[in-house]
Amino acid sequence: MSAWVLPDHIADVLPSEARHIEELRRDLLDMARCYGYELVMPPLLEHLESLLSGAGRALDLQTFKLVDQLSGRMMGVRADSTPQVARIDAHLLNRQGVARLCYCGPVVHTRPAGPHATREPMQFGAEIYGHSGLEADLEVLQLALDGLKAAKLQAACVDLADARIVPAVLHGVAADAQVLAQVHQALASKDRSELAGLTGTFPPPRVKRYWPWLSCMATPAY
Repeated sequence: MSAWVLPDHIADVLPSEARHIEELRRDLLDMARCYGYELVMPPLLEHLESLLSGAGRALDLQTFKLVDQLSGRMMGVRADSTPQVARIDAHLLNRQGVARLCYCGPVVHTRPAGPHATREPMQFGAEIYGHSGLEADLEVLQLALDGLKAAKLQAACVDLADARIVPAVLHGVAADAQVLAQVHQALASKDRSELAGLTGTFPPPRVKRYWPWLSCMATPAY
């Protein structure tokens, strides 16, 4: 095999496509700036316990891992920038009131999301912190729709989730913390078979009636 052959689902980006990606990246960041979002650039690598803490636990199987030759500690290559931006807001900026942050950069996945997907996608995101009202939800939704327009995507489908739904459905269910964590993990990965096995002993009909619907949506960080 030639030494120049790249790994599966990894590819060079040639001039015309690179120009298109960069123009789109600039358009999306300019659009977010007009909404008042500030750009942050989280690092490509972090200590593994930081990268996979909280909501980042769902990214464990998608995260490349390596040993830091300076410290000997395990490090991970980011598979999603969203938990990193939450860390920046909570532990570095720590602002009072509303904070709006955006980001756009490559992430790396151990496996492609689909048959023709790349393992090094470009991720754009915008997060609003410090506001729990519907106004923040509507703002982010409008920003997402404007982003899809900027990308010239037609007939787009927006997938919505709410951090309050799953705890409300699970309220009163007698299950230990480990099982509930596995349920959250199955919802995050949209694994219907795993979810069905985990909830087989849950009381009907209040809980089970919601699983087919919940398993179609990604669980957000909470």
